[in-house]
Amino acid sequence: MSLDKPYAGVPGTTIFDAEQSRKGYWLNQFCMSLMKAENRERFKKDERAYLDEWAMSEEQKQAVLSRDMNAMIALGGNIYFLAKIGATDGKSFQQMAGSMTGMSEDAYREMMVSGGRPATWGREGKK
Repeated sequence: MSLDKPYAGVPGTTIFDAEQSRKGYWLNQFCMSLMKAENRERFKKDERAYLDEWAMSEEQKQAVLSRDMNAMIALGGNIYFLAKIGATDGKSFQQMAGSMTGMSEDAYREMMVSGGRPATWGREGKK
């Protein structure tokens, strides 16, 4: 039985709902494992070997290896869990968010300080 998702059509937005949670369960569990220093060290020593210990899809593993945050979100990643990868890499949340928009950290900061993107962004080709 499929639930009605009136939010599904919001341009450029992936809503972390029950379906996304199920899809990203192991990806998010991997991210949470990075809260422990010994796991961060194991991951940094051999990322692929550490990822292979988790029941993630190959697509999820490749998204982690390439640090493609947008792909990780599309594959069920929760941004608050994914932030553990950024922290492991020594990146701030702001740096991560900037990378997701294709902007530099400074450009992203300036956009947010100026009020963010306009409500028309991503709709009807308007930016």
